[in-house]
Amino acid sequence: MAAATNGKCASPAEEHPRKAFGWAAIDPSGVLSPFNFSRRANGDDDITLKILYCGICHSDLHTIKNEWGITKYPVVPGHEIVGVVTEVGKNVTKVKTGDKAGIGCVVGSCGSCENCKQDLENYCPKIMFTYGSVYHDGTRTYGGYSNMIVVNEHFVIRFPENMPLDKSAPLLCAGITVYSPMKTFGLNEPGKHLGVVGLGGLGHVAVKFGKAFGMKVTVISSSPTKEKEAIERLGADAAMGTMDGIINTVSAVHQLMPLIFLLKTHGKMILVGAPEKPLELPVFPLIMAGRILAGSCIGGMKETQEMIDFAGKHNITADIELIKMDYVNEAIERLAKADVRYRFVIDVANSLSAA
Repeated sequence: MAAATNGKCASPAEEHPRKAFGWAAIDPSGVLSPFNFSRRANGDDDITLKILYCGICHSDLHTIKNEWGITKYPVVPGHEIVGVVTEVGKNVTKVKTGDKAGIGCVVGSCGSCENCKQDLENYCPKIMFTYGSVYHDGTRTYGGYSNMIVVNEHFVIRFPENMPLDKSAPLLCAGITVYSPMKTFGLNEPGKHLGVVGLGGLGHVAVKFGKAFGMKVTVISSSPTKEKEAIERLGADAAMGTMDGIINTVSAVHQLMPLIFLLKTHGKMILVGAPEKPLELPVFPLIMAGRILAGSCIGGMKETQEMIDFAGKHNITADIELIKMDYVNEAIERLAKADVRYRFVIDVANSLSAA
């Protein structure tokens, strides 16, 4: 939906007063190309962020190829956004001009429902995602594969000075996606045994958080090379055993039964990956040991800030491959083949040229 101008629908480049540019997908081929659009003026409660880096999430891949069947084109992906604040509205108190800041998966919510009142904006029925949603003003949201963004200060995350922005960007999606269920379901207690399924962008960060919580961590992967990497690079524990909980990060169709059997009685498996097709759910392994299967979607703003502060204290960052914007299509193809250790991050400020 675009704002009306003289009875006509304004183009993305004309619907707002501030010129912006980035890379967008325009059809289900998912091919990204230069794209001119616009951002709203900085309001009293807004901040403007000059984007320095943006991580490439598996959700970006699903979205640009319309694998979930909900994409509206054109779409500018990217919700692992970090940069420098260049403007603040008169009511803004969270950050000031020149501060390091980030924007994750959410840029709006109703602010009045039960979830919002409990700092669970991520479960608001009227949630507005960083890209692909309709904002309060009726215009579409565009993400971080772009030069700048304007956001209400409530959805801005402050970054500690010691954190490198390029390696920290993926924490705004990958990080909170695993941190939140670990805290919510009690999988953050020292000495407990955590299984992590899938050693990708989410999984490798889950290992780091698990170890920082003082847990025993086992990576569950079908790849022997990844098992070796998990032990040598990330500090995961190699021995398999009964598990108190499993964080399942796999975003492709896979079998749940072998994983459920790894859980001890009353063990919990939390699904955070989002396959494009339904998974088969074997009920008996759940019933016969009182096991729990649950889902989790990112986290609220308060918890996301807590996660970044925790990561800063424990020197937790993502393992990344820094790329230029014009390599983004190749990166997407490599991501589809799991050919990245472990997260692509776009060097936006140094490689994005106007369309």
